[in-house]
Amino acid sequence: MRIDAVTLKQLRALLAVARGGSLTAAGAALGLTTPAIHAQIKGLEEAFGTRLLRRAAESSGSDLTEAGQVVRSAAMRIEDALSQAIIDVTALEQGQAGRVVLGVVSTAQYYAPRLMKQVQACCPQLDVMLRIGNREAIITGLERGAFDLAIMGRPPRRPAVVADLLGPHPHGLIAAPDHPLAGKAAPSAADLQAETFLAREEGSGTRILMTRWLDRIAEGRTFKTMEMDSNETIKQAVMAGLGVAFVSLHTVMEELTARRLVLLPAPGLPVVRSWFLVRPDLEAPRPSALRLWQAILDLRASYLPGHPAG
Repeated sequence: MRIDAVTLKQLRALLAVARGGSLTAAGAALGLTTPAIHAQIKGLEEAFGTRLLRRAAESSGSDLTEAGQVVRSAAMRIEDALSQAIIDVTALEQGQAGRVVLGVVSTAQYYAPRLMKQVQACCPQLDVMLRIGNREAIITGLERGAFDLAIMGRPPRRPAVVADLLGPHPHGLIAAPDHPLAGKAAPSAADLQAETFLAREEGSGTRILMTRWLDRIAEGRTFKTMEMDSNETIKQAVMAGLGVAFVSLHTVMEELTARRLVLLPAPGLPVVRSWFLVRPDLEAPRPSALRLWQAILDLRASYLPGHPAG
């Protein structure tokens, strides 16, 4: 058998004969002459090494042999697969399906699952992969093309990106409920100088923002910091009384509500920045990435902690 010699034209000719019951009817259905249909069937029989058609009992047409029935079933499956492929490719081209990699900074992981659930509801055919990292890791991923989209704070200068505003991102100073400054009037810069600031690693967006805030209120003072590698570790350390922390308030909403942590009314707080949705500035972005982009914008920040619709 020479399966590599089988063509779609041959298989479609066989299907047309099976439907019409004769070579003549098959030719009419496909817009071919009867000899052309005969040639296609002959080539198919040579490829399989056996007869696929026989003269019908009443001599008015052709029937499929047992082998012909087997080939007909395979041809129908191929036709079905091609039809589905057309549907799938059309969905990809229209951005209704496909795989999209969404990078989010680690601070955003506290609402990313809620966002993913809403995206899944509105774009069930999109296969969205969620990747979490600090600001530097997200920027590197955008530069290397590892992420189709990303959610972060201030958009990077490089690589070139398209950015759209998602919603407000407040930051504040947290402490344990029994901290000496808790419940008192706003502490001064001198009061804060006596505290240990628990902070994320260098390169973190929150660390950068904290440094800028301290520089504004410092008046030449320096502050003691203790570096920790995750928001969860920082929260636990603050609750244990190891120090205070400048954090995204979206990471501590649950603890503030339960009074496991409290906000300190320090000068210049809260610092409100913004969340942005960004994507590489490409000439021809993938349709599926644009579909997810629009879907996230259409949600209007309803997934953010404390949002009226969230």
